[in-house]
Amino acid sequence: MIRRTLSASLLAAVFMATPALAEEATIGRPIEAGSLHRGRLDMVVYYVPVEGDLLEVTATFAPKDGGDPQRVVMGLADRDSVAFSMPGSQETLYAFSRSGEEVTVSTATDMYQRVDARPR
Repeated sequence: MIRRTLSASLLAAVFMATPALAEEATIGRPIEAGSLHRGRLDMVVYYVPVEGDLLEVTATFAPKDGGDPQRVVMGLADRDSVAFSMPGSQETLYAFSRSGEEVTVSTATDMYQRVDARPR
């Protein structure tokens, strides 16, 4: 009985921490831009090839309510992926992944709900 309850609790925690996909853009050529507009920030992203097998991906985030834009530049090798939130917009997860010459960018709204695991 304890194992069944523990398994159900762990399964529920996994589903509660799973983000809901909100928007996605795929870029297939250098300098071709994509944009995402979910959440508090608008984002424009593009890539250029650099030395070796890296693609230099540049993403510019602009607050919808005004303010200074923020820029993130990263190198992605084939099959690399990274995900992060921006300061002031922690509820939105930005995910970047590369497959061959394609870079896919997506936003997800964090559906995580904090669970108090302390014994009562």
